[in-house]
Amino acid sequence: MSDDRRLEILRAIVQDYVRTSEPVGSKALLERHQLGVSAATVRNDMAVLEEEGLITAPHTSAGRVPTDAGYRMFVDRLSAVKPLTRAERTAIERFLHGAVDLDDVVTRTTRLLSSLTHQVAVMQYPSLSRSSVRHIELVPVGGTRLMVVLIVNTGRVEQRVIDVGRDLTGQEALVADLRARVNGTAVGEALTAVPDRLVGVVDAVAPEDRPVASAVAAALRDALEEQAEERVVLSGTANLARVNTDFPTSLSAVLDALEEHVVLLRLMGSLSSVPDADRVAVSIGAENPYAPLRTTSVVATSYGVAGGLGVLGPTRMDYPQAMAAVRAVAHYVAEILDG
Repeated sequence: MSDDRRLEILRAIVQDYVRTSEPVGSKALLERHQLGVSAATVRNDMAVLEEEGLITAPHTSAGRVPTDAGYRMFVDRLSAVKPLTRAERTAIERFLHGAVDLDDVVTRTTRLLSSLTHQVAVMQYPSLSRSSVRHIELVPVGGTRLMVVLIVNTGRVEQRVIDVGRDLTGQEALVADLRARVNGTAVGEALTAVPDRLVGVVDAVAPEDRPVASAVAAALRDALEEQAEERVVLSGTANLARVNTDFPTSLSAVLDALEEHVVLLRLMGSLSSVPDADRVAVSIGAENPYAPLRTTSVVATSYGVAGGLGVLGPTRMDYPQAMAAVRAVAHYVAEILDG
C-alpha cells in the first residue's frame, strides 16, 4: 500500500511541477491533492522518493522536483494515455485533410503538433527505405519530349521532362507499351529495388525502342536518387525560449543540436522504429544518446510504416498531453498518406 501511496505522491509532484515550474513541498501537496494522509506521512514518503532518486531538492529549496528517473516512472506507470476530446480530434482531422500535397501535409502536421503541445514538433519525410511505387505516368509533351511522373505510396511526387531523342508524334502505342511495362515492373515495389528492375524493361523492348526506354529508365533512376534524401522538418522552435529556465546549462546548445538534422533523423528513427499506431515512445533527459539533448525529452511515434513524428521539449513536459497529441496526429497522417 505504501508503494502505491508514494507513486501517487510522485504523480502529484510531477503534475504540480509541470504546471507551476516551482519546487513542490509537502504543504502544497496536501492543499492541492486529496492524499488522505498526514503531513508527516507525506514528508516521510517524499524522503523515501528522494532516497530512491525519483525527486530532488534544487539548491536549498524546501520543495522537491522530479528527476529524470522520476519522470520515467511517472510515464511508465501511466495506466492509459488520455484520448483527445472529440472537438480536438475533429479539428485535427479537418486541418490535416485540407492539405494539397505531401509538403503541405508535413508543414501542417508540424505546425499543428507545435500548437497542440507548445513544444518543438519534428517530422520525418517518408523514408525511402519504407516507401514503394504507387504509379508511374508517361506523358508526351511535344516532339521528342516526354514527361515522366513518379508517384510514391506516401504521396511524394517527382516529375521531369526529358528528351528521348526520337519524335513521339503518333507514337501513342510505344508510350502506352512503355507505361505498362514500367508500371508492371515497379508498382508496389520498394523504391530501393526499382532501379535494378528497370534494366529488365529496357532489355525486353524492341531494339529500335531501347533508346527511348533507356531514357525513361535513366529519368526514373534520377528521380529515385532524389527521393533518397532523408529530410526532417521542425516547427515551434521559439517555444523553447518560453521555458529557457528549464535548461540548466544553455539553451543555445539545444538550438544548435536541432540544426543537426542527421541527429534528429537518427533520434526519430530509433524512437519510431516499431510501426504500431498505438505505441508512443518517450526518451527522457539522459536517456537521449546525443549529449546536447540530454536536458530535453522527446515523445515520438511512427505514422504507418513511412516515418516518425513527435515533439521535443524540456523534461518538465506534460507527458500525457504530448503523448495523446502525438498519437492522434500520427493516426490522421497515416490515414491521409495511405488514402
